[in-house]
Amino acid sequence: MNSPLAQFVAGMARLVEQRDQREAAVLDEACELTRRLVARDDWLAQEFAQPDARFYRQYLLYGDPLQRFSVVSFVWGPGQRTPVHDHTVWGVIGVLRGAEYSQRYAIAGDALIASGAEQKLQRGEVDVVSPALGDIHSVRNAFDDAVSISIHVYGGNIGAIERSVFRQDGRRQAFVSGYSNPLAPNLWWRG
Repeated sequence: MNSPLAQFVAGMARLVEQRDQREAAVLDEACELTRRLVARDDWLAQEFAQPDARFYRQYLLYGDPLQRFSVVSFVWGPGQRTPVHDHTVWGVIGVLRGAEYSQRYAIAGDALIASGAEQKLQRGEVDVVSPALGDIHSVRNAFDDAVSISIHVYGGNIGAIERSVFRQDGRRQAFVSGYSNPLAPNLWWRG
């Protein structure tokens, strides 16, 4: 088990096996594991680092068979961005290549409002999302002329979870993201 990804998955499996653990403790340890994973950039297979000219890509790298967590590479083409969206589960984001901006949002009455300043994540840095800490945000590639890649770990099968995108008026629209790789690495895992 020499691969950084295999070591990360083993660490995450041990982490989620622990009983009666508060989300804050899970996030702390998941952040540390993610920092170690994105500290080196020599392990991500090229097939999970391919951008698309039109849309950002979300490649499943590993799906826990009990759906306790998933590991995904997000590949951002130049200038690409997400809509404002939520996750409904905890998540840790680590930047492997390039940089990205994240803007958090909150719903106030009927309106969607920015919550704080836009945050820039550089290579090697991590951020968290969680319904308990703030789960609504938009993300964009920090570069208009280069690809950026971030590694995300979520507390569930993020490609199969029904989530929401938000309009400026605060209205939600349900969506399920799926994955960009139709033949995901562990084919037995289909939410």
